[in-house]
Amino acid sequence: MFLTPYRRHNDMMADPFRAMDELEKSFFGNVSANSFRTDIRDTGDAFVLEADLPGFSKDDIHIDLEDNYVTIEAERHSDYEKKDKKGDYVCCERSYGSFARSFDTTGIDTGSMKAAFENGVLTLTMPKLKEVKSSGRRLEIE
Repeated sequence: MFLTPYRRHNDMMADPFRAMDELEKSFFGNVSANSFRTDIRDTGDAFVLEADLPGFSKDDIHIDLEDNYVTIEAERHSDYEKKDKKGDYVCCERSYGSFARSFDTTGIDTGSMKAAFENGVLTLTMPKLKEVKSSGRRLEIE
């Protein structure tokens, strides 16, 4: 017999933040709060990675290649602390801080990768390595 915690429906109303967190996990899966969402498509000769980075400028995003991994880092700074002293903010819910994800580049021609950023979406085009066909031959025994 498996024991699962019993949660009454009105327990969710007692903690609406937990309810929202559970809803997000059930919809998007368990993605870390310090990451961002991506889609990766196979176009035949390349992989195209699209990362949602709304609210970032191009200068806030860094892409590093090292040891068969590409790492995308983005950092957003907040003026909340400065403006809060003036009393400008009534509510501040947007996330600030560093966000990062790494992806394996095995089989990718990293020297030909390209990046573009438009309308809050970072697009990485990652060409696949061309298969090198061996120019083998049969050696006759003398």
